Amino acid sequence: MRTIFYIVQKEFLQIFRNKMMLPIIFVIPVVQLLVLSYAVTFEIKVIKLTITDNDNSVTSRKLLSHFKASSVYQIVESGNGSNAGMNMLQKGNAHQMLVILPGFEKALMLGQPAKIQIVIDAVNGSAAALMNVYTVSIINDFNKEILTEFNPDAGLPVNLTWSFWFNPELDYKTLMVPGILVLLVTIIGMFLSGMNIVREKELGTIEQINVTPIKKHQFIAGKLLPFWIIALFELAFGLLLARLVFDIPILGNIFLIFLVASVYLLVIMGLGVFVSTITHTQQQSMFLSWFILVIFILMSGLFTPVESMPLWARNLNFINPIAYFISIIRMIMLKGSEIQNIIESLLILTVYGVLILSLSVWRYKKTN
Repeated sequence: MRTIFYIVQKEFLQIFRNKMMLPIIFVIPVVQLLVLSYAVTFEIKVIKLTITDNDNSVTSRKLLSHFKASSVYQIVESGNGSNAGMNMLQKGNAHQMLVILPGFEKALMLGQPAKIQIVIDAVNGSAAALMNVYTVSIINDFNKEILTEFNPDAGLPVNLTWSFWFNPELDYKTLMVPGILVLLVTIIGMFLSGMNIVREKELGTIEQINVTPIKKHQFIAGKLLPFWIIALFELAFGLLLARLVFDIPILGNIFLIFLVASVYLLVIMGLGVFVSTITHTQQQSMFLSWFILVIFILMSGLFTPVESMPLWARNLNFINPIAYFISIIRMIMLKGSEIQNIIESLLILTVYGVLILSLSVWRYKKTN
């Protein structure tokens, strides 16, 4: 233990002497949390809508007033005819076009179906689906009004009530902030732990360490512990920012979050050390680490639901530690889940950590 303590002490001295290392560890993650939490969102707050009213009746104007009253829709003029609206869609000046066909009011008064055409710019498929939901919702509200107006004896439609659990305001930041915290801890753990050992190779000091009586597991433990402590500190600071700045609830036990994070960091830092054992420069280590992280991050469920992925991708996520931790931290923070709810994922991370650290120690070649 004394040997590991001395290595840890040396590592902390090197970290705080390196003026470039401190901003990377303490400043960049905070900036990323503040920026990404606001910028990375699938919410649609502005929909540019162009309208072609070929009926020009009282009823059609009443429908259009529903869209004009919405804070989401920004009505843009398209001139006369559908061609002008299509031209605006092609130029990107409008996201959606609403076409009211002739005879709209007359059909409603006769109790017949009235037709409306909705054309959506679907280059971004997810955004197009959301825009369609917003538009259909407004038209459905309009349908309820005209149902009682043109046929008072029909009675009121079914009245639905609903509630949203765990995120009542449907605030996208509530979903994203816990995931971004995982991302920041991951970057600190994997990049810095991996490049630290490779840096010893580049400076030539690794040869001096190799001829000492320090054992492989002592050397790697001493190298990893400082970044393990720093990453947990980053997580604590990130949780504080999440609560004070973004008002993200922490319904579960905060110590359970740190327990899972402690195990998770062993997995991530083990991956970083393994990468360092098969690379010879910091540049090689950085590119290989980034290659692995990009795949893990995109498949982790941070941006898109894992359930929406194809079967082969969901099966591949079995070896994705980021997916486990993002799921766990969201459950603890937003649902108040306890250890019995996450025990399976925690055990998988524990086994993962033991295996990858053992592989890293075995792969590290030390010659006496």
